[in-house]
Formats: sequence, structure tokens, C-alpha cells
Amino acid sequence: MICFATDMMSLKKKHLEIFLQQVPSFQIPTVLQEQYQTPASIAADIIYTAYCHNDIKGKHVVDLGCGTGIFSFGAAYAAASKISGIDIDKHCIDIAKAFAKQHTLSVTFLCQDVSSVDLTGDVVVMNPPFGAQKANIHADRVFIEKAFEVAPVIYSLHLSKTLPFLTKLIDSLHGEITFQKTYEFPLKGSFSFHKKLLMNIDVTLLRILHGPGLA
Repeated sequence: MICFATDMMSLKKKHLEIFLQQVPSFQIPTVLQEQYQTPASIAADIIYTAYCHNDIKGKHVVDLGCGTGIFSFGAAYAAASKISGIDIDKHCIDIAKAFAKQHTLSVTFLCQDVSSVDLTGDVVVMNPPFGAQKANIHADRVFIEKAFEVAPVIYSLHLSKTLPFLTKLIDSLHGEITFQKTYEFPLKGSFSFHKKLLMNIDVTLLRILHGPGLA
């Protein structure tokens, strides 16, 4: 049985993390889409941070590039009023839908390219492709630009070394970074070109406001 948060004191980050540990990971990760599952500890901390900024409870949360839905399910646990998870990979969407059905969670999952998303919400929470592959450089830019169209509040996770580029991009879109936090992201050796079974990379969460969100 899932106990949804009703106020700030009722959401326990540790309980949220334990729940998110149940979310299935990618069964067949795709290299070009840079499908790396966000660890439950990091996902829980991001959702909890957004919750404490009053950006989750009672809000329409949009999870761009949702994968198997870890942010979507975190938002549901934290009492978002509506959740939309969007990913181009049908296999991931099927996994997310099955988990939502299993736990009786009201989350709308759509199989769609992020560039064609045509909906609006209150907040975007996402872990876009890091753009680390040569064929995928600055793929995160597409996600940031779309997030600006979707919601006035954005939580987005990126390689820390790309912050100078992202800061310029966000400034050009008339956005403002109001909060940031860095994590060590464990990157498992999922693909043939990986030389290590596990390596840690520095990633940074950005809370971005623009338009009405700046008020």
C-alpha cells in the first residue's frame, strides 16, 4: 500500500527512496538515447527538493524522457495532482505502464519524441540525455528548449562539466537558475564501449524558472 504525502512533514525522503528502488530499470538500454537509470537515491532527493520548493504537491508534473518512470512515480508518491511521462522508447513506456497498473498509480504515459510534445504543465522534472556520445552532442538542448515550452518551473539533471554551456542557453531563453546541487552519478558499464563496470560522474541538478515562474 502506498501512503501519499499530504503535507511537507508527511513526505519522508527515505520512504520515497525505498519505494523508488522498486521501479524497474531498462531491460535493453539504447546507447544513442543514453539510457541510464537515475538511481533511486538521487531521484528521491530531486523529488524531495522539488516538493520542499512547493513544486510537486497538487501540481501537474511532466517527466520528459521518462524512461521507465522513476520521476513520474516519485511525483505520484509526493501527491502531484497529475503526472505525464513521455518517452520515445515504447519498451520503456510499456514497463512504466505495467508498474503503474501494479501499484494503482494514476500516471499518463505517452510514447512520443520529446520534440513533438504539445502539452503544458506546472513543472518539468527530467534527466535528459547527457549528450556524451558524438552522435548525441547537445541532445540535452532539445530537452531544455522543450521544457521551457511546457512549464514555468524546470528541474533538470546534467553533466556538471556542461554547466557553462547550459547557463548560456538558459540565459538566452530568459530563464534563471535558482538552485543547483551536484551528485555523484554511478554509471554502470551497460554498453560494449564501456571499459569499467562502474564509474562515477559528476552531475548537477538545476532548478530553472522562467516567465510567470519568476514572479
